[in-house]
Amino acid sequence: MDEQFNKPDTAKEWKLLEKVVLSVNSEQRSARRWGIFFKLMTFAYLFVALLIFMPSNVGKGAAVVGESYTALVEVKGVIAAGEEASADAIVTGLREAFESEGTKAVLLRINSPGGSPVQSGYVYDEIKRLRALHAEIPVYAVISDLGASGAYYIAAAADKIYADKASLVGSIGVVGSGFGFVDVMKKVGVERRQFTSGEHKAFLDPFTPLDEEEKVFWEGVLATTHQQFIEQVKLGRGDRLKDDPKLFSGLVWTGEQALGLGLVDELGSSSYVAREVVGHENIVDFTPRPDPFENLMGQLGVSVGQGIASAFGISSSPIQLR
Repeated sequence: MDEQFNKPDTAKEWKLLEKVVLSVNSEQRSARRWGIFFKLMTFAYLFVALLIFMPSNVGKGAAVVGESYTALVEVKGVIAAGEEASADAIVTGLREAFESEGTKAVLLRINSPGGSPVQSGYVYDEIKRLRALHAEIPVYAVISDLGASGAYYIAAAADKIYADKASLVGSIGVVGSGFGFVDVMKKVGVERRQFTSGEHKAFLDPFTPLDEEEKVFWEGVLATTHQQFIEQVKLGRGDRLKDDPKLFSGLVWTGEQALGLGLVDELGSSSYVAREVVGHENIVDFTPRPDPFENLMGQLGVSVGQGIASAFGISSSPIQLR
């Protein structure tokens, strides 16, 4: 009889014990998860703090007082304000390279499709100014994969231009592009409401029909910019340019073809120029580098907006040298 009365009590005790064990295990798992979470947060905090206090690399680590070297400044990517190849960044590197005591020559290593004519013009003018102040320091442009349009504009300011036989060189032209959404808006039933003061204030608006008079005007702006580009290239290259009607048509050539057209002087790499032309094989990089933390935040914050703007044909500079 006693065993029969004790069985239900024993079962209840086991169930209670099972609940306690399961509860303890659950709490332990939860504690481990929170522990992992806080460890990851601590690691992320330390990582961000390291980026914040890490000094930006200006690239002069190899420079030694009393030594002579070839100074390097890179022109990499799209030439535009706020980009890695902005005029501010390139000019800063150029000034520091020219003013450095050990600099025997300045190499412009170019890998760019071009970009803003204003930014390219700023760099071109600064190269000419610095050369006039430092007559003993030559400037050599070296085109790697691509030196087109605004990038070639900059290269034309150098004393000599070098490229690889397979480099893409030239594209001396101007483009201003966009989209027209007038018919699409009609189909989806969207009404455009825009208020302006000035007869032609909205002439680049993609949501209004293209006016023939405004089209002619815009083509004139592009033609004027193109002519400015041509004049600067001719000023920089002089009689080295061949008399070819296609030279300023916007076409692009290989380095080997560009050599025959007078767009480049010789075939060679940065190391070749430093070693064989300058005579100082040690290359010191003066290219300003963006702060790692600012660069990361900028990419996270701006990439979406740039993607949308690009999709709709909106650019910070409506005219591009490319």
